[in-house]
Amino acid sequence: MVFNQYIGFGVAGNFAGHLEQAGEAADFITVEVKEAIQPKAIFPFYLPNLECGQLAVYPLSSTIITPPNDADNLQIEPEVALICDVVYNLDVDGVTQTVAALVPRYFSAYNDCSIRKPHAKKISEKKNWGINSKGISDNLIAIDHFAEGGILDHYRIASFHYRDGDIHRYGEDSAVVGYSYFHNTLLDWIVERMNHQQDVGPTENIAQLLQQSQYPTQAVISIGATRYTPYGETHFLQNGDTSIVVVYDGRRYSADEIMQMATTNDLTDAGMSVLIQQVNPL
Repeated sequence: MVFNQYIGFGVAGNFAGHLEQAGEAADFITVEVKEAIQPKAIFPFYLPNLECGQLAVYPLSSTIITPPNDADNLQIEPEVALICDVVYNLDVDGVTQTVAALVPRYFSAYNDCSIRKPHAKKISEKKNWGINSKGISDNLIAIDHFAEGGILDHYRIASFHYRDGDIHRYGEDSAVVGYSYFHNTLLDWIVERMNHQQDVGPTENIAQLLQQSQYPTQAVISIGATRYTPYGETHFLQNGDTSIVVVYDGRRYSADEIMQMATTNDLTDAGMSVLIQQVNPL
């Protein structure tokens, strides 16, 4: 599925410990938060309806990661993505629009593949370096309701790295409900950031980006990467590798069963969202 008319955003710092492992915690020292567990910011990774610029390039692929020429520290970032409708309010001036609500319709396995780029001025500089720089599964799963007791509460995120015949866990096998902000708390916070986040430090003015993108009515929002295993923290992607992210129903499968299915290339169940990407240069 192609999402080239959807605006793309990610949530930074929504899984405890990930930013520290990724060496990015220092980037957010100046970002004010109301509580310790609050995510740090939202960042753009794709802006539709733009004619030029880094974020005008469509970066999503369900099959390939194309590494940038100068990157030797590219990492998988296993996440869940929400496919959402964006509802706007027309402000009193009759011109400016603000986001009234996000309505999640589907969820998917996602790879927020990132360059470890010290001293980058904006988060987005690490996130979209061109085509095939991010990953989203073609296996979308419908959301019944994004609230406690909904379908997504039962799912888990697993990820694996395959190289030269060997497969390893890359991120910790994690419950989706383990996100720091989730359900309406997460949606309300994202809406507030879309309307009020400013161009300060590593963050960008999201309201301006929505306007520049002609107020898209749909969005792909990745809601945060899991913590790495010791292996994932110290191993980076190379040409010829395979990245695997699986979002699966924890009531139906154990972590060990998912590991075995990944090992035998048998991740075919309709009840899971699977993203398998080959790392290949252009």
